Amino acid sequence: MHTERRRHWSPPARCRDATKAAGKMAALVKGLGWATRLLLPVVQTWDLDARRWVRALRRSPVKVLFPSGQVVGRKPGPGKQPSKAPDEASPEWQRKQPPQVPSSQTPSTWEESGLRYDKALPGDRRLSSVMTIVKSRPFREKKGKILLEGRRLIADALKAGAVPKVFFFSRLEYIKELPIDKLKGVSLIKVKFEDIKDWSDLVTPQGIMGIFVKPDPDKITYPETQLCHSLPLLLICDNLRDPGNLGTILRSAAGAGCSKVLLTKGCVDAWEPKVLRAGMGAHFQVPIINNLDWETVPSYLPNDTRVYVADNCGLYTQAQMSSKASNHGWVCDQRLSKFHKYEEEEEEDQETGASKDWLPDLEVQSYDLDWTEAPAAVVIGGETHGVSLESLQLAESTGGGRLLIPVVPGVDSLNSAMAASILLFEGKRQLRVRAEHLSGDRSYH
Repeated sequence: MHTERRRHWSPPARCRDATKAAGKMAALVKGLGWATRLLLPVVQTWDLDARRWVRALRRSPVKVLFPSGQVVGRKPGPGKQPSKAPDEASPEWQRKQPPQVPSSQTPSTWEESGLRYDKALPGDRRLSSVMTIVKSRPFREKKGKILLEGRRLIADALKAGAVPKVFFFSRLEYIKELPIDKLKGVSLIKVKFEDIKDWSDLVTPQGIMGIFVKPDPDKITYPETQLCHSLPLLLICDNLRDPGNLGTILRSAAGAGCSKVLLTKGCVDAWEPKVLRAGMGAHFQVPIINNLDWETVPSYLPNDTRVYVADNCGLYTQAQMSSKASNHGWVCDQRLSKFHKYEEEEEEDQETGASKDWLPDLEVQSYDLDWTEAPAAVVIGGETHGVSLESLQLAESTGGGRLLIPVVPGVDSLNSAMAASILLFEGKRQLRVRAEHLSGDRSYH
């Protein structure tokens, strides 16, 4: 019996070589895939650096040349990235837009105008030195500089055409609220709020002060509504020493529609900070002529102006009034020492044969009687010194008189600001009634 011998089958050598080649190929492919994954981050990093170059140049209005050779034009502007080709392949995280810059940090119109400000360092004494000088009346008169405080007052001054020189402020927003075209050439200094508070005259400081050139009444641009309602009514301030009273009077004069306010020597400076605070912007609504001599006052009055003195106290007034008026309380009981002095000097002159007319002969009338037939000017005296003799002489020379405001017997004279308000608005009422009568007569004919 033939026994078949079995042999173990093995592939030919050619097949074995093919198998080995296939294994090497698979390993090679696998290695190439791994290498490809390694190259991807390198390309991403390279592209990221290129975009960093773009961000560094984003403020320059130039064309950007990418490493790939692509040229992208761009417009200048903050926060904008260069445009990217639609077919540019990049990961999702790389296509994200950069974080938006907060609106408070984006250049505003004020910043784009090229304005710059200086920040005061600790120990900087510019504010204190300037405040010491500007608050001095001799400096204001010699240098022609005034100090304004508060956003509203400064805005009114800029609108009227006042010229600013220096602004001290605690917050940049206060400066940005002002017209940009008015700030060119102005020194802007940022200081601490505590420094402004130390020099402020306001109960609640607003954090901004400005030094201006003293306005010229002939060059100020007054509100159109104020000019339309201007009346043939003037106010003359005589020996007004209280800043609060003068500021209140100026405010009443602007409200009544006075065409002009004249301040004689002896009055407090109209541009003193306390007067400005009480005036509430009246300085830029009605013309104010400051520091006048009585000899020059008539040159500021319109033709045919009659001057009336608001002074119902003193010996002279009581002598001119009837007993009936005194019984009704139209005369106050206060004796002004200066009129008593004038009477004594007149008696001495009569003894020597030389007579001087110390007290002009002025007609006394109630304030509510018609005294606005011609252009009128009202003289308001201070509460301490009253009106001057020069004011009485001017009233006599213009055919004016003395206006009397009734008060209860035993009551002292009215506050000068209150008396001025009463007389000015009474004059306004009389002018309005006369205008209505004239218009009614014309319509009837």
